[in-house]
Amino acid sequence: MKTKLHELLQFPCLFTYKIIGIANIKLHEQIIQIIQTYISNEYTSSIKSSKKNNFYSVSITITAINIQQIEILYEEFAKLELVRIVL
Repeated sequence: MKTKLHELLQFPCLFTYKIIGIANIKLHEQIIQIIQTYISNEYTSSIKSSKKNNFYSVSITITAINIQQIEILYEEFAKLELVRIVL
């Protein structure tokens, strides 16, 4: 994934992902499993459901140590079947 984030960020820094996916409790569980695989420090997460409860919006904030970490997590989240958008 080619981004210009490395030009904009100074590491370590707080970085927030917003992941939108199908409203299924497994979505949050799968996201947390990925985070725990790649992040050794603390993180915060929150979930909001859409107005009709069809989708969840999961926000995850990490302390990123480098651009590779950010890009790997983007790619891993996007691979999840329940995920529709990763911002």
